[in-house]
Amino acid sequence: MPEWSQAGGWGLLAGSALLIGAVLGFHARVPRRVIASVMAFGAGVLLSAVSFELIAGAHEQGGLAPTAIGAAGGALAYTGANLLLARRGARHRKRSGDAQPSEQEQPGSGSAIAVGALLDGVPESVVIGASLLAGGPVSLVTVVAVFLSNVPEGLSSAAGMRRAGRSARYVFTLWTAIALVSGVAAVAGYTLLGGAPPEVLAGITALAAGAILAMITDTMVPEAFEDAHLLVGLITVLGFLVAFALSHA
Repeated sequence: MPEWSQAGGWGLLAGSALLIGAVLGFHARVPRRVIASVMAFGAGVLLSAVSFELIAGAHEQGGLAPTAIGAAGGALAYTGANLLLARRGARHRKRSGDAQPSEQEQPGSGSAIAVGALLDGVPESVVIGASLLAGGPVSLVTVVAVFLSNVPEGLSSAAGMRRAGRSARYVFTLWTAIALVSGVAAVAGYTLLGGAPPEVLAGITALAAGAILAMITDTMVPEAFEDAHLLVGLITVLGFLVAFALSHA
């Protein structure tokens, strides 16, 4: 199997967790405290992957300067795009409660939420594809971390969309499309970055890491803290340690 198709398959697998979470969040009526707890676990998993897989890997590959510049650039790009989307109603796209506006309350918010979901998912998939460029197997830790974090993201967001009155057709079309885009983004990460100098690859990896870290603190941690604040620290550390153990297995 060509490596570009492997990249797409791994990206699609990780992205499919969003759809799994969306099905649970839309149909299962999961208690908000449970959603918040799972979100805390997913945040811990991603924090570990960003630290020990992405940032550490970028530093080893290209040194401190490309890593620092890339991470700062990723955080800046994510924050700038997120500010624009927040003004259109996508500020609380990962929230499971009543924070998401309906289309009647804020016209265009549904489209902004869709774009915001893409903004959250694409950097992760690009990194999955780029991890194959070294000629070895895919970074399984990154795939597992993204998968485990995508389930609570999809669950929480879909629960909030249901409460905001969005239809099942909208919710599942959105998350199916994003799962497919995740596969395409992984292919792009592999094909477009092939042959790039180590410093460039390090910068791109760090760019994605910075965007992911900004996403965690802006969307996942607030949702976790709101309804599970007494346990959120413990659950987050548990997720962090699970991903850490996987990276050293």
